[in-house]
Amino acid sequence: MFILKRGMFILKKYLINIKKMPQEIERKFKVKNDTYKALATQKMRLTQGYLSSVPERTVRIRLKGDEAFITVKGKTNEAGTTRFEWEKAISVAEAQQLLALCESGIIDKTRYLVPNGDTTIEVDEFHGDNEGLLIAEIELPSEDTPFHHPGWLGEEVTADPRYYNAMLTHHPYKKWH
Repeated sequence: MFILKRGMFILKKYLINIKKMPQEIERKFKVKNDTYKALATQKMRLTQGYLSSVPERTVRIRLKGDEAFITVKGKTNEAGTTRFEWEKAISVAEAQQLLALCESGIIDKTRYLVPNGDTTIEVDEFHGDNEGLLIAEIELPSEDTPFHHPGWLGEEVTADPRYYNAMLTHHPYKKWH
């Protein structure tokens, strides 16, 4: 009986810890025009590669100006909006070394930060093999959080895996657009 109770205690503790895991809740949209550029408060160049790009777990290395990060993401839910995300700052030198180990298809993009009420819309202008692709992302506190849709925000592509950065490394926009 003690073993069963102990096992239930461990299971409950495990389930509580799962609920506390960091999550990303994000929606993605095509961008109709470049109106966002005049509204942007910040602009930065990003380079990123993937040590693992399988849908169950992606491991990304990102250079963002003079900062660098390693990010682990879990599989997205059916709607494509929510998944586990863990990120840690690393040195630029470490990121450059890890980028050399990444799968082929490095992502190169310029990110614009556009204030939108209580949130910020991140607009990514892709370069290289994904030239011409403009994607807006907005992180939300919950899947059903309402937010203002500016006129330059186009069709929602949240659940379309073609627009996931990890997918764009293997199937660049120029090959299917």
